[in-house]
Amino acid sequence: MSVEKRTQSIDLSHHLSELSKARLTSPLKGLMKYFQQPGILSLAGGLPSPAYFPVSDISANVLVPESFALTPTESSTSLSWLWKLFASHNATKERTQAVTIPKYPAVKGDISLADSLQYGPAVAQAQLQDFLKHFISEVYRPAFKDWTVLIDTGNTDGWSRAVMTLCNPGEGVLCEEWTYPSAMASMIPFNIQPVPVAMDGLGMKSDDLENLLSRWDPLSRQMPRPHVMYIVPVGQNPSGSTMSVARKKQIYDICVKYAKSTGRLDVIIVEDDPYYFLQLGMYTFKDDRSPSATPSGKPSAEESKRYVSTLTPSFLNFDYEGRVIRLDTFSKTIAPGSRLGWFTCNPVFAERLERQGETSAQSPCGFGQAVITKILTHWTYDGYIRWLRGLRTEYQQRRDFFIDCLAEEFHLHAVPAVAGVWEGCIMYQASSKVKKSTGMTEKYSAQNRTMFSFVPPVAGMFVWMRLHLDQHPSFAPGDRDTLETKLWTKLGENGVLFGPGWMFAANAMAQDPDDNDSGHFRISFSNVEFADLKKAVTIFGRVIREFFQEDL
Repeated sequence: MSVEKRTQSIDLSHHLSELSKARLTSPLKGLMKYFQQPGILSLAGGLPSPAYFPVSDISANVLVPESFALTPTESSTSLSWLWKLFASHNATKERTQAVTIPKYPAVKGDISLADSLQYGPAVAQAQLQDFLKHFISEVYRPAFKDWTVLIDTGNTDGWSRAVMTLCNPGEGVLCEEWTYPSAMASMIPFNIQPVPVAMDGLGMKSDDLENLLSRWDPLSRQMPRPHVMYIVPVGQNPSGSTMSVARKKQIYDICVKYAKSTGRLDVIIVEDDPYYFLQLGMYTFKDDRSPSATPSGKPSAEESKRYVSTLTPSFLNFDYEGRVIRLDTFSKTIAPGSRLGWFTCNPVFAERLERQGETSAQSPCGFGQAVITKILTHWTYDGYIRWLRGLRTEYQQRRDFFIDCLAEEFHLHAVPAVAGVWEGCIMYQASSKVKKSTGMTEKYSAQNRTMFSFVPPVAGMFVWMRLHLDQHPSFAPGDRDTLETKLWTKLGENGVLFGPGWMFAANAMAQDPDDNDSGHFRISFSNVEFADLKKAVTIFGRVIREFFQEDL
């Protein structure tokens, strides 16, 4: 939406929880606005003197934005992958630039430890606020004018604060049928229950959302119709799917529709998007890959615009009413230990979220804020975009390598998925490769039994694997959970740990009656070195064949 056509956010204060409405400005934090007045002599707060902070300065050697290539650095031959397995990741010396954060600023307004390590508002340091506002306006381009930014200690904290700000005990939250377990764990103790919506290959299904809301019966459900949605639209956790523009618009329109037809029962969308910048594209088998043109390696405004244009738009880009609370984090793009993220939302919600923050965590750690802000301002906007482009290539290579290993270990058969969370995608069914010696050569033939299936993720850090437990020789109806746990335990005993699928079910409603014969694993390819990824797949192949009692 063009800047000229953007409008102010509408009044959505009827969504605030009773707890949120009761929050008052912290008496001490309410004084903060006066601290910023030039020449003020403040004897009001219990602020320690920066002279006694035991750190004179912080210096760091920061990687240059173009540290990672924009296209895969190795070709797709078997020899090159073998080299990647055994080559040291430190073979190439890192290119860095030195930055320093002094205790006191040399120039007024510079980042300093005297400010960063002091008590501060639950909003953000001024330099970080400025950077984030520019970043949001360039990348997400919200469709309403009065959006604002508020920092938090990462998306899990952001969601916890959002759900407390919006929901009362006894209410429910709309979510995908498979979802991030910590998001559910943070609200269930407050008697706020997940309300799963069916998924397909693009994530939450808009027609199922429409049917659920239009037919909601508060008596049989024992809760009012949900007015808050939690959704992970890019690199959906755990499925790895990414929602299309059309699907996002359909879901947004449904959330708006109920405001017009039934007054106060419209829906707020909380968009949790930690994998937004890990949009990896479609997987291609190694023999079918061809070298792509290498874009410019240096940061530039032109390349930044080109890259941003390739990203699927955020819900914010369609949000002309201010009903989206977007959660972003530096955990996946800089470092999770920084515990730093941010909200983008309308000013009414931001003010209530700030009231909650100032009486709990107050603001994220000053060390983390100072270091990340220094890195971002040193890189500049275009430098950070260049860094994100390089990260995307790195994680794409990891995904490709992991699936290449699966293709070498198993026979993969491509079939269209016609139902379930992969509906509309090409699914790969895995069966054993059986060695048959014929003289001097070995040939492989695939057994018919499908042991597992998956769809290569187009974003994120995970492969979501469906286990075809109905193919197990001793399977009986109702054995799914038991067999999934047995296989997971056997893998652990052999030194490989996957995420057990049951953790990611929103609740018992997430179990599709037509899918009662399968279990699931969530497998991360984001952290383990290439040699260990290969080793893990080899162990997995041996263990799952033994589990299904295949001939080795």
